Amino acid sequence: MKTHTLDEVKDRYLGKVGSPKRDIYENELRLDFIGEAIKKTRKELDLTQSQLGDLIGVKKAQISKIENNLTDARFETILKVFRALDAKVNFKVELQNQKIVVPTD
Repeated sequence: MKTHTLDEVKDRYLGKVGSPKRDIYENELRLDFIGEAIKKTRKELDLTQSQLGDLIGVKKAQISKIENNLTDARFETILKVFRALDAKVNFKVELQNQKIVVPTD
């Protein structure tokens, strides 16, 4: 029985890195991690979704959607959530062999 690495399976079924289908998959995966990080931190701070929503001016439903990756939340809203949770955020953007770190503070 031949075994395959995760990268080999992704290459076969989603396409090589940089292909449209693979990019969509990778983006959705990152959003899942962001939602989980927000949920975990909110709970560690003993905040309800309603309380976190009140801190940034959105409804509980919006926080729930962000945590469960059910919406394409605005970048500004996600940054507000992280600021309310007192989280340090760094984003890395790569453009044609250039790496740019975007400060969020």
